[in-house]
Amino acid sequence: MNYWTESEDLKTYLTEIERYPVLSREHENRLAVIYRDKSDDDAVNQLITSNLRFVVKVALGYRNYGVKIMDLVQEGNIGLMKAVEKFDPDKGYRLISYAVWWIKAYIQNHIIRSWSMVKMGTTQAQRKLFYRIGDLPEAVDVDTRQDDVSKLAGRINVTEDEVVDMAARLKSRDLSLDELLGDSSRDSFADTLRDDDADQERELLERQENEMLKRWVGEAVDRLNPREKYIVEKRILSDEPETLKELGKHFGVTRERARQIERAALLKLKGDYRSSPAAA
Repeated sequence: MNYWTESEDLKTYLTEIERYPVLSREHENRLAVIYRDKSDDDAVNQLITSNLRFVVKVALGYRNYGVKIMDLVQEGNIGLMKAVEKFDPDKGYRLISYAVWWIKAYIQNHIIRSWSMVKMGTTQAQRKLFYRIGDLPEAVDVDTRQDDVSKLAGRINVTEDEVVDMAARLKSRDLSLDELLGDSSRDSFADTLRDDDADQERELLERQENEMLKRWVGEAVDRLNPREKYIVEKRILSDEPETLKELGKHFGVTRERARQIERAALLKLKGDYRSSPAAA
């Protein structure tokens, strides 16, 4: 996040909304009645614009959650508009006193949605825990911080396991692969990932070649005489090849004779291979 740009954007926005005056209680109440009774566009615009600076004040209270401040302001503005729509001027309190709850709700929901791709804060207790987790020391350790965990769990009416789990999740933020490695870098984290595996086309071709070779080997070996076939299977195709001495003993021949049989069998296989589709 470019904090300098964030600061400049906020400064520009504050300059823009400074031109909207803060309404007196009487003026605000009069506009609220007009909007409620007549849905007057000018009345609702004045009610909203006169309170935009208060939205910024609320949003700044959440600036430490790592979400862009202007995004929080925009969400807070939506909450303000919702509050104006629901506001009852006959209750006797100021609009901002009512609107602050809507503003906070929209900002908090945005923070939770932005925090992680993994859904979190699905219950009211968990959402409350999300914002109260800051009451714990920086490092939550169930062995050394058990008292802190227990107290917070009791105040919010959640289990201690939920406190520890939420604290752990808040320490781990999602990382976008599109994020640049540094402010001066043109490479993203995605550029550092390399797949050394063959592509799908190459894998399919190799699989087809292996299947063809297996079929050819099976057919070629079957064309050998029994002694040659036995020697090739035990000497070449076996996971634990036998020695020439062991093969010679099996057939009652010398080691050299076993080698000659093996060589003759391989020459046959070589000749068959050259004329086979597998060699194409």
